[in-house]
Amino acid sequence: MTGTRSARHRYVDAVTGTDLVLVEGPDAAGIASLVVNRPDKKNALSIAVRDAISDQLERLAADEGLKVLVVTGAGTCFSAGFDLREFGIDEPGFQDRLWASSDRFHHALFRFPLPTIAAVNGAALAGGFDLALLCDIRIACSSAIFGHPEQTFGDVIYGLLHDLAGGAVARDLCFTGRRIDAADALRMGVVSEVVADSELTAAARRVAEAVAAAPRWSLARTKAKAITRAGIPPGLPTLDF
Repeated sequence: MTGTRSARHRYVDAVTGTDLVLVEGPDAAGIASLVVNRPDKKNALSIAVRDAISDQLERLAADEGLKVLVVTGAGTCFSAGFDLREFGIDEPGFQDRLWASSDRFHHALFRFPLPTIAAVNGAALAGGFDLALLCDIRIACSSAIFGHPEQTFGDVIYGLLHDLAGGAVARDLCFTGRRIDAADALRMGVVSEVVADSELTAAARRVAEAVAAAPRWSLARTKAKAITRAGIPPGLPTLDF
């Protein structure tokens, strides 16, 4: 399933006509939300979805009313990762597009100039796990699971998990590909809070409001320090993270 871009800078599913990414806000408190809206495909991150997210992040970064962004998935899955069907497409230039889209997507999230909160509402696997890790704060519902199943057939982004949970945890999860539940993720420091599934939206809002209590300039300065401290060069390919 592919996406097409409309004149209003929306990415829509070519088959269903639905928006691949939904954005609301920022509201009066400075809080906005970004929802990956492909629930029938477990919010798989196709090229079109990644490009839509990257475009929306660029637009939101320039919004002076924004203080914090909440990222989540539609339905009961955060994201099952990249759309694996695209890896098998043998068209001239397609694989170059795939990896260029991947690099842009990861850097747009990593370098977003204001705080981001991942509200992990279900499975966060492979690239979906990375999507959560690229956010500054992670809150998970009790049914959430995390894992890097792509280790059986390809490269794994390692550095994000290493910086967050330490080398022992990162090597374990990246080498074995084993899945962990929300309780394990909390114990390992992968997420900062676990709440009942029905309470996730409210919990993410509560944390977002706490972040948004600070002035925008202060949030931006702290985020810039976090990006610098991570030491990932702007042009670094995704697979070298």
